[in-house]
Parts: sequence; C-alpha cells; structure tokens
Amino acid sequence: MRDINIKATEAFEAVARLGTVTKAAQELGVSPSAVSQQLKGLEAQLGVRLFRREKRRLILTLDGDRLFQTTTQAFIAIRNARSAIARQRNIRNLTIRVSPSFGVRWLGPRIADFAQQNADWNLRIDATPDFSAFDTEVVDLDVRYGLGGWAGLTVNCIMNDLVLPVCSPDYLEAMRRETEDPVARLGAARLIDSVKALFRWDVWLALNRIDFHPICPFRFDRSSMSIELAKQGGGVALDSVTLCLPELKRGELVPFAPEFPVVDFPAYWFVCPPRHFNRRIVARFSAWIHSHAQAHEAEARAFLEGCGCTFRSEEGPDLIEVKTSER
Repeated sequence: MRDINIKATEAFEAVARLGTVTKAAQELGVSPSAVSQQLKGLEAQLGVRLFRREKRRLILTLDGDRLFQTTTQAFIAIRNARSAIARQRNIRNLTIRVSPSFGVRWLGPRIADFAQQNADWNLRIDATPDFSAFDTEVVDLDVRYGLGGWAGLTVNCIMNDLVLPVCSPDYLEAMRRETEDPVARLGAARLIDSVKALFRWDVWLALNRIDFHPICPFRFDRSSMSIELAKQGGGVALDSVTLCLPELKRGELVPFAPEFPVVDFPAYWFVCPPRHFNRRIVARFSAWIHSHAQAHEAEARAFLEGCGCTFRSEEGPDLIEVKTSER
C-alpha cells in the first residue's frame, strides 16, 4: 500500500468520471495543472498510458478503464462511509441500561412520556442484570437496583423499594380458611422466591423474628415471573410494590400478611460517571425519572396505608449477611 499515490489516484478517478481535467480540478479544489501533474506521475509510476485524447476529450485506455473500475468503486465506498459517519455524528442518542424487571414493569409504561418531551433524541434501553462498564461501553447511564455506593460514579437514589408478601385474593382466602394466624399461614403457604432480590424470605423472616426455615418450591431470577405466578394463585411472592402496584390497585394481588410492616429501603439508583452528568440530556433524564419516581412512591405508600400496612425503614439487608445482586 505504501507505493500507492492516493492523491494521484483520486485525481485520476475524478478525471475518468467527469471526462475533463478542468472539471476534476474544480471538484478537487486544485488547479488543472496540478491535476495534470498527478496524472503524469501516476502514468509514470504504473508504466502505462491511462488516457488518450480524442477531440479535446480524454478517453480511457484499456489499462485506464481497468484501473477506473476498481478505483471508482473504492472511492464510492469511502464517500458513503464518510457520509454515514457524518450523519451518525449529527444524530443525538441516549443509551440507558436498566435492570430487566424494573425496565419492563416500571420504566416501560412511562418512557413514552420522556420520548415525547425529547422527540429529537433517539433512545436505546438495554434491560440487563449487568452493570455498565462505562470506561469500555457506550452507555450514558444506569438505573440500578442495589444498595448504592458505587465508587467513582455519580450515584443518586431515585426511590425506595417497598417489599411485602403478596398473593392473589383467592389464594389468601383459601389460606385464611385454614388459619387466621399470619405466621401459621406463612408456614403452610407455597413461597415464591425472587432469587436476585435484596430482601429474600430468609432475610424477611429474620427481620420479623419468625423462626422457621423457608421452603420455596418456586424460584425465579426475575421478579416479573414471581409476581405473575403469585397473581395466578401459585403462592406467595415476597416482592416489590414498585413493580406490582398496578396489580395491587386492580385487586389482582393483595397483601398476604398486612400485620407485618412493609420493608422500606433505598433501592433504585441513577448511576453514571460524573462527566456524563454534564450532558444536558442526561441531566434532563435524571430530573424526569426523579419526578416520576417520587410520584409513584407517594402513590404506593398511600395505597398501602389504605390497606392497613405500616412501614419499617431499613438501610438494606447489609444488616444481615445476604448476597448482594442485581434484580
């Protein structure tokens, strides 16, 4: 590749395509004499004639035509790539990574509002349990479920999680026919385990000083699946009101044991490198999601209070040895 004179090849391609040195010089922004010198140099380098003159026109020789067929395709590809890069540079993109259940059940029903307010932006949302590696991935921000405290990043709490056992109304009625004692009901219930939740059954039982080892015949790595099975009458899920408030409001789910306080702890976080927060669109999304989260949390608290629930504030299950993971 070192022996290829790119400027001379570009001049040749322009002359062959446009038919005259003058037109090629105008397109390239150089003088006709400069184009002529480039052609002479290229012919000398290749050892062949590339053009012959006929009535003030330049006609490609056989060797010239062979070179032109190759170079014109190459320069078309280069121009197309350059145009695509320029277009991409002008497109405004916001890329968000979010935990799967939160993305589907909470963010999904609301994101159209943000899209309408920012119609000139393209949104990409990756629903994945993996946190972003901001140094190596093209991601603007994470909405993370966890305990917070990620070093070197801007970390702001979006809202608290509210966790309690839930089940279908029919399932609760069937269990109440067996016993009115909430502890005995729990001992006899089919427990549904969200295995990547921060507050799982063993932690919840310990916090409420209930002394039995939970046996969970159903275990899911997505809260969405736990909530769906509970809604279908499959058992009792210990899960997030943040994720299942619509089902509770519609009466498809009910608190299984409102005698026990709702676990209330900071769990959903806006996370990004400090430099990303300098982007106006990132700050705008932060303000938008905080506003919606505050309204949702207030609505959830009011609903639970109406069900006779009380609340127990926690800093997170780091008070009890438990594995931290992403929902």
